[in-house]
Amino acid sequence: MTTGLIIDGHTHVYPDAVARKAIAGSPADLERFGDGTVASLTDVMAASGVDRSVCLGIANTPDRVDNANRFAGSLDADRFIGFGSVHPGLSPEENVASLRVHGLRGAKVHPMFQQLTLDDPRLLATLDAMSGEFAVIVHVGGAGDDPGDRCSPAMLADLVRQFPRLDLIACHFGGYKRFEEAAEIVIGLPVHLDTSWPPSLATLDQRRVREIVEKHGPERICFASDWPMADPAAEIATIRDLGFSDDDTDAILGGNLARLLKL
Repeated sequence: MTTGLIIDGHTHVYPDAVARKAIAGSPADLERFGDGTVASLTDVMAASGVDRSVCLGIANTPDRVDNANRFAGSLDADRFIGFGSVHPGLSPEENVASLRVHGLRGAKVHPMFQQLTLDDPRLLATLDAMSGEFAVIVHVGGAGDDPGDRCSPAMLADLVRQFPRLDLIACHFGGYKRFEEAAEIVIGLPVHLDTSWPPSLATLDQRRVREIVEKHGPERICFASDWPMADPAAEIATIRDLGFSDDDTDAILGGNLARLLKL
């Protein structure tokens, strides 16, 4: 029976005043397992046995970066790990300064929501400035009807090679809705992958998921739900049902992320 710290590496919370509107903008084909508020996530964590959650802030315009980072930095650090936002419309120095002043461990990059590409030279300059100090969680693959060509598995692989000092976590096994493409291009590279696959990791072939985790290395896989678009309790159960050893399961459910973020 696993007994380690459980860290959900991929959740979305918003200030109460804007949570309803923000969640409404998420893909319409996905069920919601909460309302996007801190109180709702707190209740879900208690019910699912999650000890801490990484809360991802994303600003779609440069002028919203500091507000997103301020909110992420205001979250209760005993329960939440705030990740802020960076935007290529700001200089690398401005992006890094905002993360520092709000005490954040890293940032989320979402090329679709932010209308950028993973090979944008301005983004690359910021990632270079973040290397060795901050972690970056990046959306890779599709979303809704968009196949995700602006953030493909091949583009992720280029980032991994270009920034070997950057603590990079790729969402959705390195390619949402592009699982086999990611398996061919990303698996085996020195990058951490998160397990989020809304509406559930259980919708994938579980034998294939286990093969991919074994090939990539359980020590570089991080549990992530993408709450509120998935139920953390169900995702934890799916990971446990993959049949890995207790040590590997503990590592996936929280140990790997704790080590990467130096918690």
